[in-house]
Amino acid sequence: MTETRSAEASGDGVRGSQANTGNKLQAKSVLTKMAAFVADRNIPFLVCSIGMIVMLLWAGKFKMTAPGAEGIIPLVTNSPLTSRQFKVFGPYILGDMIGATEWTAAILLIIGYFKPKAGILGGIILVGMFFTTSSMLITTPDDTVVVHGIHYMNNLGLFLFKDIISFGVAFYLISSYGRKAIVAENQR
Repeated sequence: MTETRSAEASGDGVRGSQANTGNKLQAKSVLTKMAAFVADRNIPFLVCSIGMIVMLLWAGKFKMTAPGAEGIIPLVTNSPLTSRQFKVFGPYILGDMIGATEWTAAILLIIGYFKPKAGILGGIILVGMFFTTSSMLITTPDDTVVVHGIHYMNNLGLFLFKDIISFGVAFYLISSYGRKAIVAENQR
């Protein structure tokens, strides 16, 4: 059975406006045709991967500056996963190391467009990185404010919360690059 582009992109075997063959389903309503259009063009992968690459390059470069390195001090000093590294390397070397890790992951995601296994490796790095930073939401003091007895995230809390979303995107990128790698392996 021949895989369609949307089946490769989404892994669900749903086809857009292409002819219905085999056991493939065909989109019929306007909403499902729109969804198939998005899947056929791999838009979720493109938006997630390009957005992640830009964010990693930008944030990585910032962490390699004095203000960026100083900005992570309250985060890394309170985390059991990073406090030892902070004590050993200090904020500036640790900031450079974190920035270099972000750049490495971004470069691997870019290479992944041509060699999908590199994208998988970049995604694995991101899972570890965003697991660590997401855990800081629990360990960082003063990441919430209390208004009328209810805790709300302040700017620091919201800054950390975005890493939970990025954690999920990292898994999505692993699966997307993984599907591309599987297709490449089976074409040999």
